[in-house]
Amino acid sequence: MIVAENLTKRYGDKTAVDGVSFTVAPGRVTGFLGPNGAGKSTTMRMIVGLDRPTAGRVTVGGQDYRRLRSPLTEVGVLLDAKAIHTGRSARNHLRAMAATHGIGAQRVDEVIELTGIGAVAGKRAGGFSLGMGQRLGIAAALLGDPHTLILDEPVNGLDPEGVRWVRQFVRHLAGEGRTVLLSSHLMSEMSQTADHVIVLGRGRVLADAPLPELVRTWTTTTLLVRSPRLSDLVTALEIPDATISAVEPGAAQITGITPETVGDIAAAHGIPLYELSPRVGSLEDAYLALTDDSVEYKTKEIA
Repeated sequence: MIVAENLTKRYGDKTAVDGVSFTVAPGRVTGFLGPNGAGKSTTMRMIVGLDRPTAGRVTVGGQDYRRLRSPLTEVGVLLDAKAIHTGRSARNHLRAMAATHGIGAQRVDEVIELTGIGAVAGKRAGGFSLGMGQRLGIAAALLGDPHTLILDEPVNGLDPEGVRWVRQFVRHLAGEGRTVLLSSHLMSEMSQTADHVIVLGRGRVLADAPLPELVRTWTTTTLLVRSPRLSDLVTALEIPDATISAVEPGAAQITGITPETVGDIAAAHGIPLYELSPRVGSLEDAYLALTDDSVEYKTKEIA
């Protein structure tokens, strides 16, 4: 379990993390989201002792990371896949890490095969592609078979097979009761992977909730309706809170009303329906609505 309590980090007059509190519980995948500059990377660095908090504290398994006697076997970390000795082979890089904790060569071979880098394990890590570097970083994080896993953008550069493997593997680890904190900007992937989501914006927690609850709270369900008597249906649906907008001839989008109500009203007026489809908002929709005022580096929209 990871517990942050009023975690704060300032760099001069810049507050990167501002009184952040959250709990990453075991047994589920917790997604860690936020725009660039939101404080995610700084928070993760403080979790593993690379940055010292200005105020507050964060513990892993009830302890300060710096006090862990065997960090690799307690916490697996991928923050920067390029943090390797570029002149070493992948296997020797992992062996050097393993030697610091008395981890045997057999475990090194296991994580090499597990992450699919067996064919290049003897090659210099500095020549790896982005995807292979990510796989090596994940192998390093798994080396000590840790109870807690912290991965920052682990699918960056991976091919579809690798992305699916990461998704299935972290869910498997969570299913074993381990603690998994996963950061990513890929909302579609996060929606398939995370059980719970923490969203940061400008250094503060904007949301901390189960993923379905977050989507339900920050999105609106839209109904797509098709009917040969659409104008009659629109007239019949002129009730408070219902908003109707035309999509194309014979079709409209409706919000503020349930599909059951639309169906009942259409039946009562003898209006045939060719389609009545609820379209539920996505994690991406919820994320964009939630962080709209917290984007520090906002691009110009294309008209």
